[in-house]
This record gives sequence, C-alpha cells and structure tokens, in this order.
Amino acid sequence: MTFLKKGLLLLMVCLMTACATRVPQSALQLREDSMQLRQLQTRSFETSDEKSLLVSAAGVLQDMGYTIDESETSLGVVVGSKDRDAKNGGEMAMALFIAALGGVSTPVSDKQKIRASLVTSPLGESKTKIRITIQRVVWNNYGQVHFTQSIEDPEIYKAFFSKLSKAVFLDAQSI
Repeated sequence: MTFLKKGLLLLMVCLMTACATRVPQSALQLREDSMQLRQLQTRSFETSDEKSLLVSAAGVLQDMGYTIDESETSLGVVVGSKDRDAKNGGEMAMALFIAALGGVSTPVSDKQKIRASLVTSPLGESKTKIRITIQRVVWNNYGQVHFTQSIEDPEIYKAFFSKLSKAVFLDAQSI
C-alpha cells in the first residue's frame, strides 16, 4: 500500500470517528416506573392455548376499532392500528394567535395512528401471559411527525383486559 493510500485511509478513519455520536447513558436505563407499567400491560390466563388467547385478544382489538395489521400466531404476536383525528382546539387557537401577532404559520397536530401490539408467552404448564403495549404517532398539518407517545393510561389497559377476560370466558364456554 502506498503512502498516499495509507494517508487517505487514516484520514477517512479519523473523519468517521469524529462524526460518531455517543448514546446518552440515560437512554439505556429503565425508568423508575417501568415495572409498574409492565404489570399494568400484562395479565396471565389459565390456558395453555396461546393461539386461542391471541385470537380472542385480536377480536377484542377489532371490537375496539383497531384493524389487524400483522399477525403471526405461531410466534404469539398481533399488531393492530387505528387512525384518529388529533386536532386540538387549544393548540389551534394558540397557532392562530401566533399567526395573527407575528404572521408566522405554526404547525399543529392533525392526525394520529394508534398502534397496539400483543405478545403472548407460556407461563408454566397451564398458564399463558399476554402483554399489550399501545403507542401513538401524531402528524402535524404539514405531514411531518409531530410527536410519538407511549400510552400509559391505566383505564385503557383495564378496559382491554376486562373485555379480554369476558371473551376468553365466552370462548371457553363455547358461547
């Protein structure tokens, strides 16, 4: 290898390492309430039939207005989503106020996609646990992602698991 090639290679390595960014240490740490959130999102059922539980859960999601986007029952995974309006009166009023004062157009929330992911796994010989996580992505009126958010409202998870418990019971009774 010639001196010029070695020099160029060394320069490229130096430039590449100069562009590298460090991941903040806090990004790799769990939040203090992560265990509570996981408990809120997870329930166990007295069945060893993961597929049946997943089918019941997918039915509950559909009853709640979700469309099933992906399903791999052999792996115990179902993903559903629903599109909703994300317009917020207060946010729109503030944008109009800013536009009136400064003549500047401010992006506001426009639409959102709410995505629910279900995962099942065996829990011993006769139990199966299921976990649901719900997130939303909000786009602004310019078509850009405005923000993403994990849904952590306990009432939403309680409602889902209440409906799922009823569905599992009805399926078990063949009703």
